[in-house]
Amino acid sequence: MFGKKTETPSSPTTVRAGGSLSHNSLVQGSKLEGNVTSENDFRIDGVFVGNLKCQARVIIGPSGEFQGEIDCQNAIVEGKFKGKLHTHEILEVREGAIIEGDVHTNKLVVQSGSIFDVKCNMGEQEETTASSLVEESVLSEIENGQLD
Repeated sequence: MFGKKTETPSSPTTVRAGGSLSHNSLVQGSKLEGNVTSENDFRIDGVFVGNLKCQARVIIGPSGEFQGEIDCQNAIVEGKFKGKLHTHEILEVREGAIIEGDVHTNKLVVQSGSIFDVKCNMGEQEETTASSLVEESVLSEIENGQLD
């Protein structure tokens, strides 16, 4: 009852916490390399190189830098992003943000004073990848008897 509480260390790349107020944060001065999966909001004020799959909102703060791939519900970018960003709902690009790469989002808000140098696909449809185009082509050729 009055004994010492022991805490078990959690995985550094996967955080699972209950409650809607839970969030994860990579603070300024920190660098993370790798793959992260999160069920809750994830704020980046440090440097993140890798892949992030988030079932909630991702925020890249003014001092934050991300290089890699993000798949999330919503995103707010105030810092630097380079890579592939897929938001299922809303992407908000704030003044001072620098975004380079490929973006797929349902809705987009871009404030003046930001740099938005991307290939952007909007709407609910999924992007067609090169591999799916090849698969469709091969299937079509098989159905037409053109491929042995």
